[in-house]
Amino acid sequence: MTTPTRPDRLEPAVLKLAGVLVLGAMAPLLDSTIVNVALHTLGTELGAPVATVQWVSTGYLLAMATAVPGSAWLTDRFGAKRLWLAALTLFLLGSVLCGAAWDIGSLIGFRVVQGVGGGLMLPLLQTLLVRAAGGRRLGKLLAVVTLPALIGPILGPVLGGLIAGHLSWRWIFYVNVPLCLLAIVLAWRLLPADPPGKASRLDVPGLLLLSPGVAAVVYGLSEMATSDGPGSPRALLPLAAGLVLLAAFTRHAVRTTEPLVDLRLFRTRSFAASSALLFLSGLALFGSMLLLPLYYQQVQGEGVVAAGLLLAPQGLGSLLARFTGGLADRIGPRPLVLAGIALTAAGTLPFALGGQHPNGLLLAIALVVRGAGLSAANMAVLVGAYRDLPPERISHASSTTRIVQQIGGSFGTAVLAVVLQRQLTAHPGAAGQVTAFGHTFAWAVAFAALAVVPALLLPGTRPVSSGSAGWWRAIRTRRPSTPARP
Repeated sequence: MTTPTRPDRLEPAVLKLAGVLVLGAMAPLLDSTIVNVALHTLGTELGAPVATVQWVSTGYLLAMATAVPGSAWLTDRFGAKRLWLAALTLFLLGSVLCGAAWDIGSLIGFRVVQGVGGGLMLPLLQTLLVRAAGGRRLGKLLAVVTLPALIGPILGPVLGGLIAGHLSWRWIFYVNVPLCLLAIVLAWRLLPADPPGKASRLDVPGLLLLSPGVAAVVYGLSEMATSDGPGSPRALLPLAAGLVLLAAFTRHAVRTTEPLVDLRLFRTRSFAASSALLFLSGLALFGSMLLLPLYYQQVQGEGVVAAGLLLAPQGLGSLLARFTGGLADRIGPRPLVLAGIALTAAGTLPFALGGQHPNGLLLAIALVVRGAGLSAANMAVLVGAYRDLPPERISHASSTTRIVQQIGGSFGTAVLAVVLQRQLTAHPGAAGQVTAFGHTFAWAVAFAALAVVPALLLPGTRPVSSGSAGWWRAIRTRRPSTPARP
């Protein structure tokens, strides 16, 4: 007699795949937080001014943004396993070259190599996972593999501070080497082979419009946060050029049968609503990731390592919310996203209302609540994004969601940085800093509330059917059926 299996249980083959992918994703997700903490050290060691050394981060970010649009075509053309191994190898090569850099110029150039590898890996991670889930248990699977995204903000600043304070700056990059090597070996041995699909001809005009367009928009928004504000030509000119290129790509994509990124995905209501939420999450997530460390360092007077440790409760909250992934599979993403938005806003309010001498315990509890809200909402949003899509459109959906997240994150950082700068100008002095940060956190709460509108358009129930993708059928471990006893 056959032993029934629980329909919501993740099978061993899927968990093995998730573990291999999580290990590989740890490298780029940890790298960005480690390097950001060590930028001051890099400038000192390499004799570079702040305006130059910030390109160590900006170049990496722009390279990621440029690589993402082509990831869907590369996946269809060469296969997911081949592309994953190539991206990991490229990231490893970039890490070694960065550690061996001889001046700031070579370091920035090698960071671009790293960024291309990271830009290919992250959308490919989503594609592999969604295909493995086969339309079922996606929320539960996302709860398993979001671990690196949760660990990165906790360990990254602390690890970066320790390396910058006690080791050579080169170890900021060499720390990726053993992780990447292990991930490559495991991926080579354990990832299922998938022969290349029948990819369409590469949309070269679309690539020439979309990749530089995304990079220009991201650069313009980052300049708003670091230069003379939104009116600066250094911010406005690339932003305007990027928007023109994106508009031209949109016009091209709707007239092309096989565009680089399929905009027809937005005809699916759940995907369109999820994309809007992913963009708005940049205001609540990435913008506040800029605000929170600055708050602890400038208002509370904490050091870099101490600020990183004080932010750890937000990661704890994210870990506690991982159980909601399976819940999204059962009740649908809408109620979880709405609950996540409410928790995010509630967890941000104490920073807006804390005043001159906030209660440290209350802020720690608020970070736990905030982390839980962000984690629950983000996992449920991704469940909503993929739930109603056929398997053949998953790779396009992965690259599209990464582009939306990239631009939304840059937009959120730029907007809150501009708001904070204006508030600091309007409220000078130590007491004014408290007021300025309080008002800026209030803006972050308001932006989180805006996400309620697209959240209401998400599916509120579980999908009617949940067929497995063909790719998953090919790799799935099948058990021979046992004849029933008479």
